[in-house]
Amino acid sequence: MRGNHVRRRLKAGEPSIGTWLSLPSPEAAEYCSQLGFDWLTIDAEHNPIDIRTLAQMFAAMAATNTAPMVRIPWNSGENFKRVLDAGAWGVVVPMVRTREEAELAVASARYYPEGDRSVGGGRAAMSFGTTGEHYLRHANNEILVVLQIEHITGVENADAILSVPGVDACFIGPNDLAASMGIGLGVPLESDNPALVEAIFEIRDACKRNGVAPGIHTSGAAGANQRIEEGFQVLALARALQDMPR
Repeated sequence: MRGNHVRRRLKAGEPSIGTWLSLPSPEAAEYCSQLGFDWLTIDAEHNPIDIRTLAQMFAAMAATNTAPMVRIPWNSGENFKRVLDAGAWGVVVPMVRTREEAELAVASARYYPEGDRSVGGGRAAMSFGTTGEHYLRHANNEILVVLQIEHITGVENADAILSVPGVDACFIGPNDLAASMGIGLGVPLESDNPALVEAIFEIRDACKRNGVAPGIHTSGAAGANQRIEEGFQVLALARALQDMPR
């Protein structure tokens, strides 16, 4: 069974760099998976990407070393089981605000006894290059659970959220966070607004206290390097795919 190199890098304290895919296109997924990213997250929250296209995009990435991940539309069990059975190596969960929501996410991503993910078919085993039986036995050790804190309520509950066992990483959404704080819409990803900077660093520090890898959207290579220096590990390049950060 192929190991999830992203999960291992994060647990070792190393940075991991990827980007978001918004087009419902296996060809786009295949092309981008050749660019050297650690992972690609298909954004099924804000884009019209159905489950069949999602599975085809994962399959198009299978011959590379890029981990196939997905941001689900919402934190619910049916979303987890469909994308994981389709072959996702990791799930990004939007708008987590409470400990209970974090517990639901972890339980939905893990088989018994660590969770209550439903046992079924799909192409998940093929995604990891193994048999169905082997996948069922080892999936809990490979699936990456990434929670998004992107609302001020989530900042206030950050330690409660991030102390839930089984949370691998936390991804900050600066735009939604700024909107929830009344700062505005479409602020720069590396905004110097004092309140927003403080909230972002509060999440980062809560991640560090709880052994969770902190992550954030960045504006490109320069922004990613800035965030790495600030202690972030999961970096999503929003543009400037050339000049990969160190």
